Amino acid sequence: MPNPITSSTRAHGAPYLSPAPTILRVKKMATAATRGDERGMAEAAMEIETAAAAGHSHSQSVMGFLYGMGIMRERSKAKAFLHHYFAAEGGNMQSKMALAYTYYRQDMHEKAVQLYAELAEIAVNSFLISKDSPVIEPVRIHSGAEENKEALRKSRGEEDEDFQILEYQAQKGNAGAMYKIGIFYYFGLRGVRRDHAKALAWFLKAVEKGEPRSMELLGEIYARGAGVERNYTKALEWLTLASKQQLYSAYNGMGYLYVKGYGVEKKNYTKAKEYFEKAAENEEAGGFYNLGVVHLKGIGVKRNLRQACNHFILAANAGQPKAFYQLAKMFQTGVGLKKNLPMATALYKLVAERGPWSSMSRWALESYLKGDVGKAFLLYSRMAELGYEVAQSNAAWILDKYGENSLCLGESGICTESERHLRSHALWWQASEQGNEHAALLIGDAYYYGRGTARDYDRAAEAYMHAKSQSNAQAMFNLGYMHEHGQGLPFDLHLAKRYYDQALEIDPAAKLPVTLALASLWLRKNYANSFMVEFIDSLRELYPKVEAWVEDMIMEEGNATILTLFACLLTVLYLRERQRRHAVVAGGGGMAPQQPFEQAVLAGR
Repeated sequence: MPNPITSSTRAHGAPYLSPAPTILRVKKMATAATRGDERGMAEAAMEIETAAAAGHSHSQSVMGFLYGMGIMRERSKAKAFLHHYFAAEGGNMQSKMALAYTYYRQDMHEKAVQLYAELAEIAVNSFLISKDSPVIEPVRIHSGAEENKEALRKSRGEEDEDFQILEYQAQKGNAGAMYKIGIFYYFGLRGVRRDHAKALAWFLKAVEKGEPRSMELLGEIYARGAGVERNYTKALEWLTLASKQQLYSAYNGMGYLYVKGYGVEKKNYTKAKEYFEKAAENEEAGGFYNLGVVHLKGIGVKRNLRQACNHFILAANAGQPKAFYQLAKMFQTGVGLKKNLPMATALYKLVAERGPWSSMSRWALESYLKGDVGKAFLLYSRMAELGYEVAQSNAAWILDKYGENSLCLGESGICTESERHLRSHALWWQASEQGNEHAALLIGDAYYYGRGTARDYDRAAEAYMHAKSQSNAQAMFNLGYMHEHGQGLPFDLHLAKRYYDQALEIDPAAKLPVTLALASLWLRKNYANSFMVEFIDSLRELYPKVEAWVEDMIMEEGNATILTLFACLLTVLYLRERQRRHAVVAGGGGMAPQQPFEQAVLAGR
């Protein structure tokens, strides 16, 4: 069962200072940057620094961000850390997230776990009674090298054509459409701003039309007092009606009310447990979770840590974030599970990232959709500092895509090209550390080609291996190429062929580049010192860029002809080389006969 909703997130005894002045100063800085007013940017940064020196925790947090990113200040991890430390002491949750992420990256799990545990508890307390509010919808604004147009279209809220059609259907009396509109407003989905009053109105209309799913949400609304005066008696009535319609998750809300004694004559742990069991019997994640809490705390039953752990695992497998929280506590304390601080830290982090501060993601996306790329970049950069992988990826993509128009601020104004490259590289690197395979590929390319950093084939291979571990065809192709040429990896034609084959197995669309790569391997194996190999090697700067290459060669009109001509050229070159070698053999050169292509391919396995 969730903990009661907290009314404040600041540290006990810390004086509350409104963040509004700091927000205005940040806006002033962004506006000045848009105009190219470097003096205005410097003045805004100085005002923030003055407020930070006076002990304003929100300003201290922003100063930590400015020093961490190198915005209007020389980039300094030490100064960034100090400002975040003092801001966190003053109760600033964003600085606590930034510190926790810093410790997490440095494997300082004892410190990271303490901060993430506190943040995760606040996040859990913000969730709903029996359903979990998706506080953040992590929208990736790009899909590899292109804008993620479909995801962005679905995030335009009330301006989205699909939403307007749904709203029209609801106004015409469609009960299912009424329910969906209510869901959008209640949870704040698809870019729609949360509006509990509108959600309540749509759910009531849907119930009148016979839509049973709205009953459960009405129970939630009255239990929370969301958009209406809190009324536990009405909450129980609606949840009971929903359960009779075989909406099994409603049993969780009913069980919660009996545990707390809300809207009922008195607490009844036996009845609460029965309701949780009914939900669990029907594979409801909330039912598994609540049974775990019952056994963990011995509520109406004898305390049983093994049973609690089993139920939490079932709930976690179904994606229940509160179950992640309980398992993290077990790993942290060693109660019920063997103590494992790295695991506890990772689980707490997952939950903490669903906290109220995640709403910045919505602001960033709205800014991007409105064309305010600079504001979007600034907000995504702030979230990147807090450890959000999607934000790290989005901020890096904006830098690469929009360049000077990204409103990237450097030490003394708009970022230089070098500063943009370095910041983009750092953001992609952080995203790759958290499992983003596309980021790992870009990092590999950066080291391979020396973009924004010194060329380093060894580190390129390391990044490609990271992406390969997630079954990425592009990474496997690149690793094959590096083995073929002995760049960052040992020269090994057998391993090269294995990687090329694996790339084709994972992505059939790689058939053309893999076929040409295998032809290259055959030439290298049989004509190692010929001018054809030298010709192929002269293309090495373009060769690994398979995705862009295939797109240019296949998707653009007329390139079938180019491919045909290229194939003819290779054929002519091959026949000329073969004729030359036959002449050498005829002249007594003693060259061994060549294997057929099929045999060469098999021999390369």
